[in-house]
Amino acid sequence: MAYDFDVLVIGLGPAGMAVAVMASEMGLSVCAVEKEHVGGECMNVGCIPSKALLRMAKARATVERLSGGLPEGCKETTPASALPSPFARIAESLDFISRHKTMGMFNKVELVYRQGAARFTGSHEVTVGGRRISARRIFICTGTSPAVPDIPGLRACAPLTNENLFQLEAVPESMLVLGSGAIACEMAQAFARLGCKVTMAFRGKGLLWREDPEVAAILEQRFEQEGVTLLRNAAMQSFSDDNGAIRLTLEDGRSVTAEKVLCALGRRFDPAPLDLGAAGVAWNTRGILVDKHLRTSQPHIYACGDVNGEYQFSHAAMHQGMLALMNCMSPLPFKRNFRRFPVPWTVFTEPQVSRVGLSLEQLAETGRKYDLVQARYGDYGAAIAEGVDTGFIKAAVTGRGHILGVTIVGEGSGEMINEWAMALQNRISLFRIMMQQHSFPTMGFLSKRVAETWMMQKMRSPKLQKLCRFLYRFGS
Repeated sequence: MAYDFDVLVIGLGPAGMAVAVMASEMGLSVCAVEKEHVGGECMNVGCIPSKALLRMAKARATVERLSGGLPEGCKETTPASALPSPFARIAESLDFISRHKTMGMFNKVELVYRQGAARFTGSHEVTVGGRRISARRIFICTGTSPAVPDIPGLRACAPLTNENLFQLEAVPESMLVLGSGAIACEMAQAFARLGCKVTMAFRGKGLLWREDPEVAAILEQRFEQEGVTLLRNAAMQSFSDDNGAIRLTLEDGRSVTAEKVLCALGRRFDPAPLDLGAAGVAWNTRGILVDKHLRTSQPHIYACGDVNGEYQFSHAAMHQGMLALMNCMSPLPFKRNFRRFPVPWTVFTEPQVSRVGLSLEQLAETGRKYDLVQARYGDYGAAIAEGVDTGFIKAAVTGRGHILGVTIVGEGSGEMINEWAMALQNRISLFRIMMQQHSFPTMGFLSKRVAETWMMQKMRSPKLQKLCRFLYRFGS
C-alpha cells in the first residue's frame, strides 16, 4: 500500500514536536496535525507562561523585601489592582517565541494547522477538515486537558484552569486555588506575591502529599509567611454566587469566598475526538495503552507524552517522542524501554522542590533496605551568606552507594536534580560523585557534600578504620 507520508504526527506539543522535527531531519516525509497551538500546553498555557509569572512574582517580592516595603513574614501586600498586569508582557513573549523560534523548526514538515482535530478512519488513516491523510506510522501526541470535577455550582462559576489563567487582564484581588500539587503550589505563591489574597483548599493534610513530609512542612511555613491561607482536609460540597464573589462551602460547614477560583486538580484524557476504535487502538480512563516501547495495540501506532498517562511532564513527553521514533526504526534487540529512564521533576516554588527516582514512601512500600544520606542548606556557608539557607538534599542509596532516589528542596534544586538523574540512569555511585570536582561555592556543591557524608559514615566501620591504619602505616 502506498501512503501519503512516512510519518503522521497528531498534536504538536513537546512529544509531537520531537517526533516531527527529528523525523524530518532524518529525511522522512512528515505530516503534522495541530488543531490549536504549536508547542502545546507547555509552551502556550503551561510551563513557559507559568515560569514567567513566577519570575515576575519573585522579583516583586524580592524588591519589596529589600526595600523595606514588605518585611519577611508580613502578610500585608500592595493591592493587586494597584499593580501593572503581568499578563500582557507574558503574551508578548509567547507571541515572539512562536513567530520567531518555534514555527521555524517545521520548514521540512507539512503542517495541517488549525484545520480541526484529526480523527481516525482506519489504522493508517485520519481525516482532518475533510482531508484524508495516510501514513506508514502514526504518533499520537495529543496530550490531556485540565480536570474539572463535578462539584455542584463549580462550572457555573467559570473556574480558571491553566488553559485560561494567562488570559486574565489583571491580577484579581482574591483567588481560591483548588489542589495541593505542583500547579496549585506554583500559582498560589505567584499570585500571593503579586498582591492577591490566596486561599488553597485541598483534601489532604499537606502540600505535595506524596513527598517527604518535610517538603510539606517547609512549603507550608513559607506560604503562610507570605499570606497564603491553607484549608486542609477540605471536602468540597458546593460553589455558589455570593454577591458577585465565589463561595465555596465545605462538608464540615466551613466556607470561603474569592473573586476567582483556579482549578488545579489534575488532568483528564478524552479519547472521543480521535475515534480510537476506528484504528483498533486500546485505551482506558488514564490514557492510551502502550507497551514498554511506546507502541499501542496497533504496533505501527505510537502514543507519546501525557496521552498515555505514564508521566505528565513536558520533558518526559519530549523524551518519549525521541524514543518512539528511534524504536520504530530499530530491530527488537535495540529498542529502548522508556520506563527504564528515570524522570526528574521540579516544582518551581520558592524554595524549589525536585525529585528523581523513588520517594521514601515508595521505598517503604517495596520494603527495600537503604541508607539515607543528607546535606542541609543551613549547614553550607554559601547558602547562609546568600540568604537561601532553607532546604536539604536527601539521597536514598544502597550499601554500595548506588542511588535509589533523591529529593532536593532549596535554591537551584531544579538544576541540581539533573546530575542525580544522570547518576541514577548510569548507575554512578556516590563514590564517583565524591571524586568529581564541583564548582564552589555553587549550590550544586551540596551534592558533593552528600557523597562526602556517605563516605564519612562508611569510615566509621571498625574494619575500614583498621584497614586504613594498616595502609597508612605501610604506604609510601
